[in-house]
Amino acid sequence: MVSLVSLLALGDLAFLGILGWLLTGLLIFHRPTESTLARRLLGLRHPTREEFSRLAPVWQEVTARAGVDAQNYALWIEENDTDLNAVAAAGHIVGVTTFALNRLPNGELAAVLAHELGHHVGGHAWASLLGYWYALPARLAYRVIRFLALVTLRVAAFFSVLGFLVIALFLGLFAFATLTTLYGLPLLILAAPYALAAVGRRAELRADQHAAALGFAPMLASVLHQMHGADQAAKQQAALAARAAGTQLPKESAIAKLLATHPDHHTRLHHLQPWLQPQPPR
Repeated sequence: MVSLVSLLALGDLAFLGILGWLLTGLLIFHRPTESTLARRLLGLRHPTREEFSRLAPVWQEVTARAGVDAQNYALWIEENDTDLNAVAAAGHIVGVTTFALNRLPNGELAAVLAHELGHHVGGHAWASLLGYWYALPARLAYRVIRFLALVTLRVAAFFSVLGFLVIALFLGLFAFATLTTLYGLPLLILAAPYALAAVGRRAELRADQHAAALGFAPMLASVLHQMHGADQAAKQQAALAARAAGTQLPKESAIAKLLATHPDHHTRLHHLQPWLQPQPPR
């Protein structure tokens, strides 16, 4: 889509538009842009003096164990008193919810921060953001094509079955021609969300391993158990509400599982087991 817009707008200089679009990814390492991203997109704010006095010593301990400079990262707060959550984004953003900050003891809060630091050390934070940013044109193009196809099919079906078949055949031939002339690139567009989700799940496990290697495995396991309990309680409440309304909750589809960006808690706890087992004496 970027190539098409650049070609229409710049003609023979279309490569400049494409190059400019690729260079916009460097903005994720620009501190002012990061601050705007934290506020506008992620809904974060700077910690108050009291919040920083609680958060900073824990962060100092985590970064000291990891051997990195704590000042390389900016601590942010998400105003959320119900979810135990944290985020690592762009090149330097580390954010936690007010629930995590106020409810977790220091050890568990350190485990959460060590997990987020693992995303930064492993390059997951900027890689995932770049993947999201560069995939935006493809997602927009996919939605436009899907919308036009649905509208065309509905209009054709309204007039006659023959019209429906003609339009369906036309769309099929168009899709086939697109795939063959563009060497299958549209298939990459369709597969990109699933590939990015799979990479995200793997990144979560690696960030868990980073926290565990720093000595926070028991604390992280405790946090995961709490998160699992909260999820189960939310599902039970939703099921009771659905039953009261005379309906049932839809089951999670296979596609939804493939698009999940985080592994389930059982999987994460399973991968933590090597760090939770008592080590034999040497």
